[in-house]
Amino acid sequence: MNDSISSDLIRGHIDTIILRVLMDSDNYGYEIIKTIGLISNRLYELKEPSLYTSLKRLEKANLIQSYWGDESQGGRRKYYKITKPGEETYNKSVADWKVAKDLISQLIERNHAQ
Repeated sequence: MNDSISSDLIRGHIDTIILRVLMDSDNYGYEIIKTIGLISNRLYELKEPSLYTSLKRLEKANLIQSYWGDESQGGRRKYYKITKPGEETYNKSVADWKVAKDLISQLIERNHAQ
């Protein structure tokens, strides 16, 4: 996959993608990145700096909360969980995305009636 194209197309949706992962379960940074890779069939890899920038922004907006895990082996992990406002934001973002996707297809595809 061409990284510049994927980054441009996906950049504005990183927060929603992270919220989608956290809708399934609480998770920590490395696992969020790994899950996004699995969901995308390895077609998209979220970079660590982008992840942590987004996590800080989401937490500041009260869309997620963080807490420290209680692992008995290895280092402690900071987990993230989605909040109720985060769930509402996720659902609205998905609805908005569906409308935008249809509109963009209508605007750029040549097979639409004119």
